[in-house]
Amino acid sequence: MNKTLIYFFHSLFFLCLLYQPICAQEADTTFLKKLYDRCLDFDETKADSLDYFAGFIETTGTQLKFNKTKVLASRLRGIAQDLRGNYDKAIPFYLQSLEEAKKLNDYNYEGAAINDLAFVYVNTKQPVKAKQMYLQAARLSMKENSVSAVFNALSNLGAIYNELGQPDSALIFLKEALKYGKPFAAELNIGSVYNNTGNVYFKKKEYAKAIEYFTQNLLLQQQLSNPSEIWISYLNLADAYVELKKFDSSFLYANKALQLAKALQSKAKEADSYGILSKHYFAKNDFKQAYTYKERWYTLDTSMVNEGTNTTIAQLQERFNAVERDRQNQLLSVNIEKEKLRSRIITLLALAFCLVAMVVAVFLLQKRRANKRLQQQNDLIRRQNDKLAELNFEKNSLISIVSHDLSSPFTAIKMWSQLLDDENAVALAPDQQKAINRIKEATTKGEQLIRNILDVEKAGTNLQKLALENLDVKFIAESVITDFAPAAKGKAINLFFETNEKQVFIVSDRNLVSRILENLVSNAIKYTPQGKNIWLQLATDADAVHIKVKDEGVGIDKDELPYLFSKYSNISSKPTGGEPSTGLGLSIVKRLVSELNGSIFCESELGKGSVFTVILKK
Repeated sequence: MNKTLIYFFHSLFFLCLLYQPICAQEADTTFLKKLYDRCLDFDETKADSLDYFAGFIETTGTQLKFNKTKVLASRLRGIAQDLRGNYDKAIPFYLQSLEEAKKLNDYNYEGAAINDLAFVYVNTKQPVKAKQMYLQAARLSMKENSVSAVFNALSNLGAIYNELGQPDSALIFLKEALKYGKPFAAELNIGSVYNNTGNVYFKKKEYAKAIEYFTQNLLLQQQLSNPSEIWISYLNLADAYVELKKFDSSFLYANKALQLAKALQSKAKEADSYGILSKHYFAKNDFKQAYTYKERWYTLDTSMVNEGTNTTIAQLQERFNAVERDRQNQLLSVNIEKEKLRSRIITLLALAFCLVAMVVAVFLLQKRRANKRLQQQNDLIRRQNDKLAELNFEKNSLISIVSHDLSSPFTAIKMWSQLLDDENAVALAPDQQKAINRIKEATTKGEQLIRNILDVEKAGTNLQKLALENLDVKFIAESVITDFAPAAKGKAINLFFETNEKQVFIVSDRNLVSRILENLVSNAIKYTPQGKNIWLQLATDADAVHIKVKDEGVGIDKDELPYLFSKYSNISSKPTGGEPSTGLGLSIVKRLVSELNGSIFCESELGKGSVFTVILKK
């Protein structure tokens, strides 16, 4: 009797045990969930069994009206295709599982489907998409408040940041995952964190430290009897020992990885084992053996990766060729029509030339008369401009006087209220103490209002010279996120910073760039309800830096967008936490951006949030 038949009878016996609750209690669906959980432990050798059990869960769950039937069955079918390496077939099942989980509003299964999709993107060498998925899973884990979900989110983010070439960021997530997961080591497989941490140190070329973490993972997986994870540890240890030129150890672990891959009947693992053996012999300058193992790796890897995609590529190529042929035919028809039109145009041009000559003569006569009238109007405008300049000077002088005169009483009120507070802190009654506090708050708001008015009018009064320097915008953005984290936390708002750049240098004024970011982030927090998200995104191209502040706030009516950056603008959108608003903040940002020769614009939809984009030239 072969292994397939043995496994079939074992599975049949297992199903019989699980099916007993149906006879005892027809509406009990607990056994379906237990069967699903058991299937999650299957490896590559049991991919066909996963398809079978997925069908069983779908049929039985439908009969019992089990609301999670489609979620469980779709995910198991996706995992089966994933284990076979058919990633293009796995993705539709994972998406179906995700859609059903969202219908149920079940964060647990929604997070599982997102993690599955992320893993597919990792396997298909698309780390940026994988990172997006893992970030979604991390946000869900916070809502779910599940230990395993939070642990997996931290560990996966660490792994993907390492893939994106950001090892230091990866270590932050992985150390946090290890710290978070150790108290629950009995429930969680924390070996994944050891393995991912080892990979980070490997990428940093700290191979000895990488071996420490790979060894910890190996010991843990051996205790858990997890052959797939043991294989990963063997492979990683072999790779690290190759880099250290310790060839006896590298051959030992590479050979163990190959033998275990064959025992697991996994072509993918076998291919990777051949790949590390090829690297081992290449490092030893045994190029013949290196070529032999590289050829075996290529044979297996190519058959797995390209067998399912060659047909798709050919179909896409044929579609492209068909479209190209149609385009060439259309171009030929257009050229023929152009030749027909050419002769007509030449005739019309001759007639038009005569007409234009007549029109030009009339136009020159009218222009001479218009110039005379224009000269008279220019003289009038010049006199009006002189008057406006005089009035503007008076206005600027008045602003300076008002700001100075208003600041003095506010300063006196603040000083005396502080004196009352210090001298009578014990003797004052609660109502009196409350009154003094309100006096101080009102004084602070008044001083801020004066500063805002001066800031808006600064372009015409006290404009200062720019203090230009070569500064890192990423560092400034991270500082702003840190400064506003408490304010966002106070409204239960999630504040994110996203960039793919290590450093973003620009020649500009540090103070003005900081104030632009601070105003935009502060404004986003002010107009975003509790529990929503805000993103500060940073990107760069050859000529400019692009800064985006995106929120899920109240949004702005499209009819009010043209007036958004004007002084004292009065839009209908109101702060979500009762915060004060003078209508000056965005006009200040507009002026600061203009001083830096940049541009700013806003995209918004009422009730769905806003995106402010600032573009600063390098």
